[in-house]
Amino acid sequence: MHALSFPTWMVHCSSVLEWAVAIWLIWGRGPDWQPLALGMMPALISALCACTWHFFDNATSLEWLVDLQALMTLVGNSTLAYGAYRLGAKQQVI
Repeated sequence: MHALSFPTWMVHCSSVLEWAVAIWLIWGRGPDWQPLALGMMPALISALCACTWHFFDNATSLEWLVDLQALMTLVGNSTLAYGAYRLGAKQQVI
């Protein structure tokens, strides 16, 4: 756990917690909003990958987590954009 300072850990952990709460709150808005909440999940997985890798002092044996984080960021950005598009289309915004 020496890879990051305590304040940096606090930022990482609070960001993951905030993202999880945001997913929960958006999910609770109803069926029209649920695809957006699902679209946020890969980004949460990406953040958890980063935290896990840093927790184990950026161990070289866990470098695959960096690749998984990159993939989940790409997937998360795409699914979040799609979820926002679907929501906008249902709300007659787009």
